[in-house]
Amino acid sequence: MSEAQVQSETVELIEVLHVEDESDFADLTATFLEREDDQFTVETATSAEEGLERIRDHPPDCVVSDYNMPGMNGLEFFRAVRERYPDLPFILFTGKGSEAIASDAISAGVTDYLQKGSGTEQYELLANRIRNAVRTRRETQRVDRQQQLMRLTEFAGDTGGWELDRESGTILLTAGSRRIIGRPDQTEISLEEGIALFHPDDREEIQHTLTRAFETGEEQHNTWRLQPGDGDERLIDMTITPVVESGGRVTKLRGAGHDITDRKERRQELEMHKTIIEALTDAVYVLDEEGRFTYVSDELVELVGYDRETILGSTPSLIKDEDAVERAEHHLGRLLSSDGPETVQFEVTIQPCDGDPIVCEDHMGVLPYEGDEFDGSVGTLRDITERKERTRELERQNARLEDFASIVSHDLRNPLMTAQGRLELAQADCDSPHLDEVGDAVDRCQALIDDLLTLAQSGNAVGTTEPVTLSELAEECWQTTPGADATLAVETDQTISADWSRLQQLFENLFRNAVNHGGREVTVTVGELADGFYVADDGAGISDEDHDDIFEAGYSTADDGTGFGLTIVKEIVEAHGWEIHVTDSEASSARFEITGVETAH
Repeated sequence: MSEAQVQSETVELIEVLHVEDESDFADLTATFLEREDDQFTVETATSAEEGLERIRDHPPDCVVSDYNMPGMNGLEFFRAVRERYPDLPFILFTGKGSEAIASDAISAGVTDYLQKGSGTEQYELLANRIRNAVRTRRETQRVDRQQQLMRLTEFAGDTGGWELDRESGTILLTAGSRRIIGRPDQTEISLEEGIALFHPDDREEIQHTLTRAFETGEEQHNTWRLQPGDGDERLIDMTITPVVESGGRVTKLRGAGHDITDRKERRQELEMHKTIIEALTDAVYVLDEEGRFTYVSDELVELVGYDRETILGSTPSLIKDEDAVERAEHHLGRLLSSDGPETVQFEVTIQPCDGDPIVCEDHMGVLPYEGDEFDGSVGTLRDITERKERTRELERQNARLEDFASIVSHDLRNPLMTAQGRLELAQADCDSPHLDEVGDAVDRCQALIDDLLTLAQSGNAVGTTEPVTLSELAEECWQTTPGADATLAVETDQTISADWSRLQQLFENLFRNAVNHGGREVTVTVGELADGFYVADDGAGISDEDHDDIFEAGYSTADDGTGFGLTIVKEIVEAHGWEIHVTDSEASSARFEITGVETAH
């Protein structure tokens, strides 16, 4: 084997300094990294101060650091390293926690940010991040050292490199550059073509930067939006290095770019998530795989009354009783099952630090994870105490209505039936017009009872809806409408989605209303509207001053009317989510229009 072959196969070692105050975890990480790749040699330090001393004595290829450490934290340590070693790869490897740490880390310019996990996959991922960071730095150093044309080698950065000749105005492209702009076979382009590859709003600034580099001989750095041939815009972090001839004149510019699109997108995504959480009015929490709070929003802190430091690291038993904790664990089991839902919603009672229990709606899901290692859960708590109280009040009102219906149906109807029987006996014994008046009064009371029971028992409820053919139901209801010579005309073949029995009540009440007010020879028409139907008659009509009052309970213009028929009609309409309006028909008579009706298919 030749010497060149031996050198090409030589393993290039990667020296890593791991700064971690938990010495056991630091040793474990070193073991896994060195087992993952025999390129790695890992040294450890238990504080940032010790880490700085190690770097001063012998700079590593990459620094991996925890965030929460006594004395100087991870970001402060990073800034101290950057002051002396501006290009040394630095990876923040810290426990699960605040999105704000990740955002601050990326904003500060760390090479990468990685959260610790509970499985061995985290070390594989960390090893890959280290390799990528070190490879990028070494490529940059190699290009800087060689100072050669980039036709022969890749420039630093995943976008490759380029060289601009001042005299000819041409740009030589490396293979990486040609690949990113979609011109794999074109090794040379003009300056104008090169600038045109970028966003129109960036081109003037690019031209100024190139001119400044030629005139001052100083290295330039900026970020621009590349628009390659495939149309997929990329954000390029560009470093431009002047090549100075012996006479001090800049004859060439060399550029190295790094595609930071994904990094910016991650930063924007973190900012978006942070904004979303801050905009939520519900209380937000995050639990780790051991069921301990790792994040709580300001709303949750305010809801439970404990300070944030007390909540973080605690389990939900701090604010929930044993039954509520078991219920949450049951729903978490559903989420983790192979065929379980993505989220669950259930009711839970929260016990704040001070004050009465709070009834909440808990909307919970699990954090994304790979493999079999569960990473924790996230959820929101919404205070529904007032809603529950309103529900209980409605239940109490319904109970009172049921009691009222019982009294009406039994305690009033029975005496009326007795009075009606006695009246018939009296009419058999003697003939008196006064007895006829008594009979009419008893009939009216029976009608009032029937309508009151309908209102009390049905309320605004709608049962199961089904396809209902209006013509069939209208004909059926007309058979029970006393009307002598009254006529029904059906001018629709619509089939709508409705509660059959409630719609039957609607038609019966509208038909009786038309006959009672329009006369025994009235014609009642059921017709079709664009989003509903109407019931009209050719009777005397309804005066304008009565339009606003006819749906009020007890309002009637007929001597023998109860005043509840149209009230029942309106409740049935509203229970379905429809609307009802009274207008004049073509014959200037009454027309009831029901709209917002869903057609059945």
